[in-house]
Parts: sequence; structure tokens; C-alpha cells
Amino acid sequence: MGLRMRKVRALLSALGISVGVATLILVTAVPASSQQALLNRLTALGTDRLKAQPLVPEGQKPIELPSQAADMAARIGPVTATSEVANTHRSVRRTEAGNPDDTAALTVLATRPNLLDLVGGSVHTGHFIDARTAALPTAVLGYQAAGTLGFSRLAVGEDAPLLRLGDRWFTVTGILDPMPLDPDLELSVFVGWSAAQHYLSFDGHPTVVYAKAPDSAIDSVKSVLAATVYPPLPSFVSVTNPSDALKAQRAARSTYSTLYVALAGIALAVGGIGVANTMYISVLERRREIGLRRALGAGRGHIRGQFLTESVVLTLLGACGGAAIGTTCATAYAVLQGWPVVIPLGMFAGGVGASLAVGVLAGVYPAVSASRLTPTEALATT
Repeated sequence: MGLRMRKVRALLSALGISVGVATLILVTAVPASSQQALLNRLTALGTDRLKAQPLVPEGQKPIELPSQAADMAARIGPVTATSEVANTHRSVRRTEAGNPDDTAALTVLATRPNLLDLVGGSVHTGHFIDARTAALPTAVLGYQAAGTLGFSRLAVGEDAPLLRLGDRWFTVTGILDPMPLDPDLELSVFVGWSAAQHYLSFDGHPTVVYAKAPDSAIDSVKSVLAATVYPPLPSFVSVTNPSDALKAQRAARSTYSTLYVALAGIALAVGGIGVANTMYISVLERRREIGLRRALGAGRGHIRGQFLTESVVLTLLGACGGAAIGTTCATAYAVLQGWPVVIPLGMFAGGVGASLAVGVLAGVYPAVSASRLTPTEALATT
């Protein structure tokens, strides 16, 4: 009843709480969205994968990884995916009479269908090797390999071009987009694992094993990957270190806008002072009402409950309004910036909960003051 009689004052007090809650959500959601966008970019740089391959000792042949190396790596607990490639040591020619020296920089790699998903590659034209074509004499070109061979794209409706790999003709079914993080793959011609074994006399031993794991587990996976893929001599296996991008990613995760949260807390406190002021003035203005209620039998608990309830309702209205405003503004800003929308639920719930706590604390003193008024003292007030 008191809030309905003083709508403007109640609205302004609730607005103070709204500003505090909206500020709290904005100053946590906007940095969180920005941080997630940065983390997504860093993850695209390969921070979640490792690459194991044999070392080449001077004057010696490199070791051969077991044919089950990728399956062995997949058994490491945090590893979520593995793939592998193998150098078939076959020449690449566009014609039967072509000079292999012209394409000596190109490597014919046997690969698994899931390679692109693991290394973050994409197809420029055509399609990559899949379960259906893995055993067929089909080939996919890396971006630079395609340029070296004189291909830019595969024309739809025309016969697919042929390449001679070793002593066998292969049909070109795809060209990949650039992969600047894996230049070796850009200079490669990919064939299916089974096709390489059948048509190119490939022995089944991989030369590179890729393993993917959460960023938080990369270090632990790295420490055991070499011993897993080649138990006899793990020191003869090179495992890529987490890149500088991973270090930057971890630094981004550890950075938090403490100053912004402190500012939001100040805004909440200011809103709480506004609520306390409204409720205390309400006690002074409503003394006759309080006295009348006491004279009609209302106890001190009833009076305290009335003013505390009004304080909580006022604060709750402000908190809900602030949460809606903050969420809407944070979402709109993230969408405009092209960031993923991230609203920290902890801060959302914390903002509403903190504002309710502020409302209760702000209403305690006015409620106690109102309950202490005797009926005669309250009714005598002019």
C-alpha cells in the first residue's frame, strides 16, 4: 500500500537497484563475451592438439611408429580424438611422361577421413576423403600442391582430372583451403589409408600422429604421448610443445575485471541507500497509519513485517528490471561485435541475490523504528 501511494519515489528507488544489477551484469557479460571470442580464435590456432612424429637422428634412419600408434594415443584419458598421416614416398606427376623432379616438393600422404576435423582444415572445392572413398584411387590436393600442379578448382559437370601417383592413376576429388599452421599439409597430396595400402604398397606405419585434448590437459597428454606411441624409445619421438597461442589463451582466462565488479558493487550499494532512504521517510510520513494499526491490535511483528516486505518488493522489482536491462544490453553489444553471447549465470543470480540482501538490510532499521512506535506516540504525530 505504501509503495502504491508513493509511486514516483518507489520507482526512483527501484531504479537505483536496477542500475546496480544492470551494471553488474554488463561489466561481467561484456568482458566474458569478449574473452570467449578471443579464446575461440586462439583455439583455432591449434592450442588443443599435439603432433607426434619420429626424430631423424643424423646419419640414421628414423624409427617406424607402430601401425596402431593412433589407436594407442586414443587410449590416453583426456584425448578426445586422434588421426594420422603417413608418407608413402611416391612421386607425383600430371602425365605419364612428366618429370617427377618438377613436383619433388610434394608429398603423397596416406590419411584418415577425420584428419580435417582434427587439424581445423576445410575444403576449397570438391570433397575430402571419406569412408566411402578411402579405399578408392582418389586424391585430394593441399592448397599449395594444387597450385604447383596447375589446379585452381574442380569444374562441376566436367571429368575430374587425373594424377599419376607412383605407377597408378588417381582421380582428383578435392582441393583444400590454405592451412598456414600446417604448411606441410598444404604441400601434400592425400589418399585414403586403405587405397595407399592397396595401390601404393604402403606398409601401414604412420609418420605423424595427431592427438586432440582439452587445453587444460594438453601438458599432461604431452608428457605421455611419446611413450604411448613408441614405448621402446620415447626419446626418439618428437612431440610439439603447446604453442605461444596456448600461453596467451591461459593468460586471457586468468584475467578478470575486478575493477568493474567493484564498480557494480558500489552501484548496488547506492541503490540500497536509496531504498533505505525511501523506507525511512515512509516511516516518518506514515506514523498515523502505524499508530492506527497498533491501536486496532497490530503487533510490533506485524509492523516490522509490513515494512520489510515493502523493502524486499521494492528491491526485487528493481533487481528484475536491472537483470532484464543488463542482459538485453549485453546481448545486443555482443551481437553487434560479432562475439558469442556469454551471460555468467553466477553473476546473474548473484546480482539478484545481492540486491535482495541489500533490500533486506536497507529495510531493517526503518522496520524496527516503525515497530517501536507506541500507538499514542504515533497517533499524536501531526
